[in-house]
Amino acid sequence: MGRLSGKKALITGSARGIGLAFAKAYIAEGASVAIADINIELARETAKALGEAAIAVEMDVTKQESIDEAVSEVVEQFGCIDILINNAAIFSANPIVEIGRKDYQMAFDVNVGGTLFTLQAVAKHMIERGIRGKIINMASQAGRRGEGLVAVYCATKAAVISLTQSAGLDLIKYGINVNAISPGVVDGEHWEGVDAFFAKHEGKELGQKKREVGLAVPYGRMGVAEDLAPMAVFLASPDSDYIVAQTYNVDGGNWMS
Repeated sequence: MGRLSGKKALITGSARGIGLAFAKAYIAEGASVAIADINIELARETAKALGEAAIAVEMDVTKQESIDEAVSEVVEQFGCIDILINNAAIFSANPIVEIGRKDYQMAFDVNVGGTLFTLQAVAKHMIERGIRGKIINMASQAGRRGEGLVAVYCATKAAVISLTQSAGLDLIKYGINVNAISPGVVDGEHWEGVDAFFAKHEGKELGQKKREVGLAVPYGRMGVAEDLAPMAVFLASPDSDYIVAQTYNVDGGNWMS
């Protein structure tokens, strides 16, 4: 039996990338997983590939009705939700003098509002059912410090860390543990755009920023999604029952706190 045997998990933004790595790890540990994503077609393809332990649900974390409908659908199909990972997020980067209100608002709507109101909807379900659940938020090393070209994203992830602390302290009285994971630099398809952005604003060649960032990690390389999965399993398992309102760095030594 796996460490999450019989548990039912909802993972937002899990049709690909880090969320997909979490889903695979949870299924390997015996859980059933709802692949929640704004791209429902990709979510269905992902769930089909993962097998009978996975279902797909459409969720736009910027819309309360979508959140509520997705949570209700997962409860209807699984019977309950024991674990939530708030993984859905978007990246935002611009020099301070070029930040627009539309980009600012979207980043906060997805990264902070999406985390808060999905957490809220699932927490209500857990409280009503008396479920001693686990809620895991995705922060970032960007939330630990400022970065000149990434102000809005850094601010959203700092807010996620703070929200994790407040929600953790409030919900533990119901037996619900809220904690977070703070990745460092994680390789993936998004890095093509990130690298191009820094090439433009820092006068670098394409590929140079990515190489520099990887070499700067004390471990010796950028992370991959699978590096984060063991922490996601730990925080969802009984091993983390006495851990409340914490944010864990999984970053190859990039940040110490």
